[in-house]
Amino acid sequence: MQQQIQNWLVSNNVAFYPEYLALALALLGILICCVGVSYVAYLVLRRIMQNVCAKSSFLFVRSLSETQLFTHINYLVVAIVLQQLLVLWLQPSTLQKVLLVIAQVWLLLCVLFIAFALLNALTRWTFERGFAGNFPVRGLIQTIKLLLSIGIGIGIISLLIGQSPLILLSGLGAMTAVLMLVFKDPILGLVAGIQLSANNMLSIGDWLEMSKYNADGAVVDIGLTTVKVRNWDNTVTTIPTYALISDSFKNWRPMSESGGRRIKRSVMIDVSTVRFISEDEVNRLTRSPLLSEYIIAKSHELEQANREADMSLGLNGRRLTNLGTFRAYLARYLKNHPHVHQEMTVMVRQLAPTENGVPLEIYCFSNDVAWVNYEGIQADIFDHIFAVVGEFGLRIHQSPTGYDMQIGLHHKD
Repeated sequence: MQQQIQNWLVSNNVAFYPEYLALALALLGILICCVGVSYVAYLVLRRIMQNVCAKSSFLFVRSLSETQLFTHINYLVVAIVLQQLLVLWLQPSTLQKVLLVIAQVWLLLCVLFIAFALLNALTRWTFERGFAGNFPVRGLIQTIKLLLSIGIGIGIISLLIGQSPLILLSGLGAMTAVLMLVFKDPILGLVAGIQLSANNMLSIGDWLEMSKYNADGAVVDIGLTTVKVRNWDNTVTTIPTYALISDSFKNWRPMSESGGRRIKRSVMIDVSTVRFISEDEVNRLTRSPLLSEYIIAKSHELEQANREADMSLGLNGRRLTNLGTFRAYLARYLKNHPHVHQEMTVMVRQLAPTENGVPLEIYCFSNDVAWVNYEGIQADIFDHIFAVVGEFGLRIHQSPTGYDMQIGLHHKD
């Protein structure tokens, strides 16, 4: 085309640098054609196809409309047309070679961005469908993007230096050690992500606790090199993905899936208040529906055991204690509590005495694992314990305060 334009100019007696004028006219024609193709592609792709995809009933197709896919396809069409026009309209020259290289680089970049847009749509689709919760989708997508970037980068460099990509690839063998060092974290992250997924160790939404990194919250993202944890104070902790394999962490997901959350807390009983209970106290406590069956059965057992014992001395025979009766009451209270998981361990146990008294530990599981509800259930149980302990003649141990000293001095006076 350039030669034809030049011949036409010469035949029309245009003597003002006809070769340069022909080149300028050819470039102008190429520019006009590219603008026209771009406009048509814009109407077809970005105005029609994008609207059609946005109204599609398929989630993946709708996701395509929310990316820059059609914009990059538009640029790709222009790059292809530009490359063909440069070959057809311009004579072989240094300028043509330079413009062809630019067009080919543009084409490769468009291919890369189209692939990125498709991968982004795929990522969103997997998250919307719930596949990303149990599989490191984001890490794998990032790995594919990295490999594509390296491949396109090698292609661009080969175009710029005018050498075959195979020459660059053959030279990469000597740079393996350097590449391993540069891409150490992505490689470790990819392997760790596959292990986490294969062993079902971590998923998005899990409650993760990792004291080494001060992480205690919900997993919001599992990437190629990092895992993001939104802590309960709304801060975000970033943990290297491979650290979840090399170090230990606590995943609370099995607790949520089990349907029961453990309550394990002790109350300290003042040892000086532990004693045998009297007959009047036995009669009074028997009126409790939770204790009546226990006291009747226990009294019958003690009566059989003490049949030949001299009960005038407190050292002889067996008797009910207020601490043991209180422990039996709590066990039955928990067994009848509507928010205690009855298919899991329910136990009230006495631990080794300390300088602060006798620890009476409540060990059970709530049937609601939601944090706020769990705390409410636990608080209600111990509110009741603190309120009823006096009915058994027991007292909760606590370190003396100024108020206790004041009460003591008042009684002394």
